[in-house]
Amino acid sequence: MTTTKVAIREVAEGVWTFSCPFARFNIFPVGGRSTAIKLQDGGVWVLASTPLTEDTKAKLNELGPVKYIVGADAVHHLFLGPYKKEYPDAKLIAVEEAIQKKTKEGLTFDGSWGKDPEGTKYGFEDDIQHLYFSGFRNKDAAFLHRASKSLIVADLIFNLPATEQYSTTGSSGRFPIFGDMNPFSSFHKNFLWMAGVDKEAMKRDATIVSGWNFDRIIPCHGDVIETNGKEAWKAAFSKYFQ
Repeated sequence: MTTTKVAIREVAEGVWTFSCPFARFNIFPVGGRSTAIKLQDGGVWVLASTPLTEDTKAKLNELGPVKYIVGADAVHHLFLGPYKKEYPDAKLIAVEEAIQKKTKEGLTFDGSWGKDPEGTKYGFEDDIQHLYFSGFRNKDAAFLHRASKSLIVADLIFNLPATEQYSTTGSSGRFPIFGDMNPFSSFHKNFLWMAGVDKEAMKRDATIVSGWNFDRIIPCHGDVIETNGKEAWKAAFSKYFQ
């Protein structure tokens, strides 16, 4: 079990975040975040993107039995194995590109965005809506927790600097180039445009999500956008809406 320091908080009723420092390529301080949601049936859904620390495990066990472990895109897969080992009865669901990277670990997956037929249901849809972005370079899935009006994403939205994720360290989490990579910045808009390997698919899926009923955005990288998330989403994807 890792000893990484994690900032744990309830951002909305039944929605918990686990934020910790993480530097991409050991250089860029983008931060990392997992999100856990208490489902109506008493189970717990986890977007597992950070280490399963003792504190993380304690909070998850307090919330209830973990029923779903989710890998949100092609690169957020590093900790799926430890979560599945700790919670062997949970369904493990990820994008197909992530699943292919885990073949050597011998993990058994119960669902695959990018391989399963469109519209496949995994069991948590009464609480959480999901959409696979096939046209995005990292093959992300986006999630809407209806009750809290929270949109949960991996690399579709950044909101840097990662101040909360570096709050357990002596660092501000700032980096000169990436310090202002928020959804309204030109840098973010250009990043999303360049990361769109199928522009029409990106436009379609970004439009669908813009029609969802959310106010908060919980990204894996950077601070939570507590309100006006719809405006932030539309700004970030503005190049696709022109």
